[in-house]
Amino acid sequence: MVRIKHRYLLVNILYPEPSRSRQRPSHASQPSNIPDSIQCHSPTPDDLTPPILARAIRDQILYLYGDYGLGITSTGLNVKYLSPATSTAIIRCSRENYQLVWAALTFLTNLPQLPNQPTPQPCVIQVVRVSGTIRKAEEEVIKRARAAILAAREGTHHESSGGLEAILGSGIDQMSSRSHENSSLSVMEIEDEDDDGGQDGDDDEG
Repeated sequence: MVRIKHRYLLVNILYPEPSRSRQRPSHASQPSNIPDSIQCHSPTPDDLTPPILARAIRDQILYLYGDYGLGITSTGLNVKYLSPATSTAIIRCSRENYQLVWAALTFLTNLPQLPNQPTPQPCVIQVVRVSGTIRKAEEEVIKRARAAILAAREGTHHESSGGLEAILGSGIDQMSSRSHENSSLSVMEIEDEDDDGGQDGDDDEG
């Protein structure tokens, strides 16, 4: 039996612009009191499903790298987890080509066309963790969700002092107490996670 190693990309779907479908016309001219930390992490429409997101990633790979890039990344490429409430997803791809998938996510600047959306919603796909097992990615989801709640509460009191910065960096660093370690993700750190004993069944394929 041959073990095929994968990488699991934990991503946040951020919304730098408010969704027009959620704005009420009567309040369109009034300034929003929602902190940046909450606005940026708005929920994702329920119409966005894992197959639709996976198709959008493949289309972006095809656009950037052509048929060759799509061919080498299609094996194992799958959206294993998608939470519209937290706008968080876990994407599985092969270890050899995860950087191509990462690049495609970076250039994905709009959600796919959805039935309830008149126009594609602008977004930013932020890769926040690369793991060798899905268990590590799930643990990171829980940790960052807790940090996001604290950062959102802090943003309601200090909106002018940078609520967006808190949700993207400082709030998470304060929770983990490892700001310098989390500022970059080295290849060596990714490789070490392969020794996790294959606790995720998706790592082993015959």
